Amino acid sequence: MTTKFDGNLAWKQASSALAANRELLLALAGVFFLLPSLAFALFLPQPEPTPGAGPEQMVAAMQGYYLSVFPYMLGTALIQATGTLAVLTLFTDRTRPTVGQAIKLGLGGLLSYLAAQLLLGIGLGVVGSLVLGLGALTGSQVLVGLLIVALLVGVLYVAVKTSLVAPIVAVERERNPVSALRRSWRLTRGNSVRVALFYLLFLVAFGLIFIVAMALVGIVLALVASGSTATTIAAVVSSAVGAVMTVYFVAILAAVHRQLAGPSAERVSAPFE
Repeated sequence: MTTKFDGNLAWKQASSALAANRELLLALAGVFFLLPSLAFALFLPQPEPTPGAGPEQMVAAMQGYYLSVFPYMLGTALIQATGTLAVLTLFTDRTRPTVGQAIKLGLGGLLSYLAAQLLLGIGLGVVGSLVLGLGALTGSQVLVGLLIVALLVGVLYVAVKTSLVAPIVAVERERNPVSALRRSWRLTRGNSVRVALFYLLFLVAFGLIFIVAMALVGIVLALVASGSTATTIAAVVSSAVGAVMTVYFVAILAAVHRQLAGPSAERVSAPFE
């Protein structure tokens, strides 16, 4: 029998877990999420648009930028993926691991998690290329446009269906990436729309908070600071809000997985050791 997903319960469980472990989570968020994104923003900022540059020149400039920083982006992604798995382990593992053990377990599941994401990306890329290629053969711009919209909807659907891969790897210790993808697909069966709406509400809420926070910071900085100081402060605030959002989302993933995977809602809100 399919469990009916309760977004209100998942939010309460996630909030309870965060409140019970605030200090430790702040430290972990600082190490795994805030510092990498802040370093990236300060030392590898995106290039400023050249005055008078056309669309092709701007695209070429951005392509060159991303190619040059790709190794650093990969390193940042690895650090944040490890942090995500470690925090998920602390949230939900029934063996109540210490922080150090959780980090080790996160590292142990890193390759499996990355392999699952890589397989997913390759699969979506191949399907998207085939669909758009066939659409282009028809010569109909309208059909191609409709296919692009359909592909975007499909990508979002697949993202929701496979969103529990991280907790499956971290908590269930599933090391087969294909099995992890299948398990996530099965767990979300019958609840895809509810889970998607829950994620959407969270992203919209935090997106608005981020916009308001950065707008207020921009107003204050315009009055009291300028130049590199203003840029640094804005980067710190942006990275801090992003880190908090990431930790909240990890807590939500833990709560969603706990609710759909099985019993014991108490563990998700229990303090860490």
